[in-house]
Amino acid sequence: MQLTILDGKALNPGDISWEEFTKYADVRVYENTKEHEVISHIGSSDAILLNKINITSDVISQCPNLKYIGVLATGYNVIDLQATNKANICVTNIPSYSTMAVAQHTFALMMQFSNQIEMHNTSVHNGEWIDRDCFCYWKAPLIELYNKTLGIIGYGNIGKQVEKIAKAYGMNVIVCPHKFNSNIENCVTMQELLAKSDFISLHTPLTEETKQMINKESISQMKDGVFLINTARGGLVNELDVKEALISKKIAGYAADVIANEPMNKDCPLLNIDNCILTPHIAWATSEARQRLLATAIENVKAFVEGTPQNTIRF
Repeated sequence: MQLTILDGKALNPGDISWEEFTKYADVRVYENTKEHEVISHIGSSDAILLNKINITSDVISQCPNLKYIGVLATGYNVIDLQATNKANICVTNIPSYSTMAVAQHTFALMMQFSNQIEMHNTSVHNGEWIDRDCFCYWKAPLIELYNKTLGIIGYGNIGKQVEKIAKAYGMNVIVCPHKFNSNIENCVTMQELLAKSDFISLHTPLTEETKQMINKESISQMKDGVFLINTARGGLVNELDVKEALISKKIAGYAADVIANEPMNKDCPLLNIDNCILTPHIAWATSEARQRLLATAIENVKAFVEGTPQNTIRF
């Protein structure tokens, strides 16, 4: 079997090994694959691994040998599942590998707003603490998370872990899963979550239903001065509407590890906007999480080769 890894650099910039895959296939690795290179890089491959490469119906129609697609992530919105199902191509993903890492990053972003660490560290290193007339100072209001209400949109593994951490801080947690479930503690409607939350954290997949769910209308239903955290998908928000809300201070702060177009375009609406914190899609990328991802990817390929595929995604 010929296995081609299309964008290996994201998972493995050089600190882990692809060698285990060679037990099951002849392996070819591309660090990156541009849109116009997808078909040629796949070539006659029987199987491919990818992270953020779009596999469209056109790609599938021009790669007739393809029998297996392994997504090196939990989200699989880059795959045309209707086309893969029609072509009888097995698609797998990597569930749960990044739960702890993404939940941790969520609070790292949240605490930039509550404690303003970056601002005060820069201030101290710029000499502003030297010869002060008081032993302390602060350049922006400091906020306790205790007793604040956190609204979690999406209630999968990451959402549940974020809830655990929030409760350890003494936050009041309300959740809005994909479907309302009265058996879930503190389950509320979207309207109620938007109206009551001091902080809102997004943990839902990007689908046609959730695309740009954070927009001018939903923002208008939020508390004035709300803080919004997005470690899920950039496409969940209308970035122009978020920009306007940041400028008007309706949203006091937006922190995101994801944007609509990655890597960032020069004209990204969120670039250089006050109280907008952006990190380059790194929440998933701890060493530990990447090792877990790799281990599951290897097991997925092994299971496929042995005729007992696991972690399969069907249309």
